[in-house]
Amino acid sequence: MKLLSVNLGRPRAVPYTDQPEGLTGIDKRPVDHPVRVAAPGPKGVGASGLAGDAVCDTRHHGGDDQAVYAMAREDLDDWERELERTLPNGAFGENLTTAGLDVSGALIGERWRIGSPAGPSVLLEVTSGRIPCRTFQGHLGEKGWVKRFTRKGAPGAYLRVIQPGEIRSGDPVEIVYRPDHDVTVAMAFRAGTTDRTLLPRLLAAAQALHPEALAAARKYAEEYAV
Repeated sequence: MKLLSVNLGRPRAVPYTDQPEGLTGIDKRPVDHPVRVAAPGPKGVGASGLAGDAVCDTRHHGGDDQAVYAMAREDLDDWERELERTLPNGAFGENLTTAGLDVSGALIGERWRIGSPAGPSVLLEVTSGRIPCRTFQGHLGEKGWVKRFTRKGAPGAYLRVIQPGEIRSGDPVEIVYRPDHDVTVAMAFRAGTTDRTLLPRLLAAAQALHPEALAAARKYAEEYAV
């Protein structure tokens, strides 16, 4: 398991975002230098967990619980075949493009150590899946993309930073902790999108789950007395 690339975005003006300034950082490109990773601060205040990476819409993106976004190269390859187009690393706006790692199958609360054992490695914790938005659809230019991506159910994973440090393309990825429950990123994504009856099951991962998903799970459980 390793990082194929570390991808950073720069602010760019586009016609498909509802940001007042019309800017987005979703167009992320691989870089060949070490990148500092640290907790950016709470949502609405903090942006990306990667130094030099732009998050322009801090209402919905960035912050400690969405500090880093990872996507499996294997999932990008699958989309390449389905869409019949090339999708380079970073095409989905992901910070980390991985190889050999089941990102959407990761457990909420699973922890990954990334970086050389001899250097300042980074420890990340899985919190949730990525919810598609109009900016994502506009960036890819695929009609009906939000529904299509949602139906696929392989959203990639958001992670929070437990231990800051530096990473770079080619670094090994090690799963150093897996919690004792069955709540995966894919399950949490389905619970928040296509099958809300799954929401109570997310409470098993309450300790690490993204706060917004946790609030939705608790509300559903209370309303339906699950």
